[in-house]
Amino acid sequence: MKEKEFAWPQFIRNILIMVGSRNRSHLKRPTWIIVLLSIVCIFLVVAFIYPPRSPSSTCNFFNSQGCGGSTIDLPPEAHSREISDAERESRIVINEVLKYYAVQSKIPKVAFLFLTPGSLPFEKLWHVFFQGHEGKFTVYVHASREKPVHVSPYFVGRDIHSEPVAWGMTSMVEAERRLLANALLDPDNQHFVLLSDSCIPVRRFEFVYNYLLLTDVSFIDSYVDHGPHGNGRYIEHMLPEVEKKDFRKGSQWFSMKRQHAIIIMADSLYFTKFKHHCRPNMEGGRNCYADEHYLPTFFNMLDPGGIANWSVTYVDWSERKWHPRSFRAHDITYKLMKKIAYIDESPHYTSDAKRTVVITPCILNGSRRSCYLFARKFLPETQDKLIQIYSNYTTF
Repeated sequence: MKEKEFAWPQFIRNILIMVGSRNRSHLKRPTWIIVLLSIVCIFLVVAFIYPPRSPSSTCNFFNSQGCGGSTIDLPPEAHSREISDAERESRIVINEVLKYYAVQSKIPKVAFLFLTPGSLPFEKLWHVFFQGHEGKFTVYVHASREKPVHVSPYFVGRDIHSEPVAWGMTSMVEAERRLLANALLDPDNQHFVLLSDSCIPVRRFEFVYNYLLLTDVSFIDSYVDHGPHGNGRYIEHMLPEVEKKDFRKGSQWFSMKRQHAIIIMADSLYFTKFKHHCRPNMEGGRNCYADEHYLPTFFNMLDPGGIANWSVTYVDWSERKWHPRSFRAHDITYKLMKKIAYIDESPHYTSDAKRTVVITPCILNGSRRSCYLFARKFLPETQDKLIQIYSNYTTF
């Protein structure tokens, strides 16, 4: 590459040397003018053929197509029509490919993606969480059943086009991708957190912001479960792209960096495999749930070193029931919230005959850290107590 960069200046120098080596007394003024014009013409032609290869070469005198600020997509409100999910995903990928470098942001933001049936029962609590940190976050709401009624200005106007979502179906993953696609339109969004309507924060905003943006991994849960509710859900129709040894399980409640969100938008092959072959009522009476297996398997195959292998959203599976424990108002105490906030290992409950519990220490940048920033399965009745604790204690 360097040979091409400096080939044309050397070529010009050689011409000047040859011209200078001649006896100037033999050249009349018109001849000098012709020589100079020739040199200029040669310079322009060579510069066009061999433009500089610096990082900013996509924006040069002859080609302004790659200049900063140019983008194919437009903000959602600027569209004359509502574009489809496929179009949105395609344009996101095209924009990023054309830029071919990581988007730099003076103030990076965390995108909070709420996947909910309707109104958010903890919107007042989230308002307290966000307050005073404007410009460092964005909010997106995917309401799958009914239009939400918002009580916080941070949520007003943040609803995206939504489709019905059925538990255990691929429509859950499609909703996640829809949220990511909308959030990726903002180049300042550098980290993306998926949250449910029963999720609450267990740390203050500053802690969450630094925790997510000062690490270079995505918090995607991914582990091996050899039992019937893990690898027992695998079906051979996923071959040859997805082998059983690569099949993983994990929580759907992810937190991921921008590069991984773009990869998900670009993926069609693996997503299609899971859409057709990981669903309830498969052959043999097996049930597979794409939201528990698609991302854990996808990143285990393509970037295992880029994920933390735990979710930053706490949920209590210790009762070993079909659904995790739900927290009611009488459960909410400062002691409970402090306990969740300072847990530093992530348990994975398997479905094998031994009912194995696999413990993963939460290690970040070589140090053991608290695992959880959020928690879920809190009932709406807990909100007032949570706001009181959140407002009165600084431990979090």
